[in-house]
Amino acid sequence: MLKPPGPDADTPPALPWQAALRPLRLQPGHDLRQSLEVWAAAEMPGGGFVVCAIGSLVNARLRLADQRDETLVQGPLELLTLAGSLSPDGAHLHAAVADAQGRVVGGHLGHGCVIRTTAEVLVCGVPGWQLGRAPDAGTGFKELVVRPMADR
Repeated sequence: MLKPPGPDADTPPALPWQAALRPLRLQPGHDLRQSLEVWAAAEMPGGGFVVCAIGSLVNARLRLADQRDETLVQGPLELLTLAGSLSPDGAHLHAAVADAQGRVVGGHLGHGCVIRTTAEVLVCGVPGWQLGRAPDAGTGFKELVVRPMADR
């Protein structure tokens, strides 16, 4: 069972924990992942989390479980959900999409997922914290690193 950080954890001393929720609507024709990365760099430089998203895509590039390369999923597609982290070191986003026959596929969201009509996204910033990604010897992947924000 997970417990909240105690007094000895890496907690910013002057800031209580809080979240900064931000709803977004992304426009047709734009790359979903790139749009989120560009927005986060400008608006949430410490990083944040995509809590959820819905919308539609022209197509999707997903890296499926335990695969090295991305798979192109032809659309039109409904974006059923999107969640993950946004950091200055890169995004880690998972998506589930459905085609016109209702077949669902999900995986790591790549670049090249073009928004068809809309993407409605809820992003959560974490003031006082800096998100990053660093190589993890145990997994072989870049994994999330969370640090207190440097004193301002």
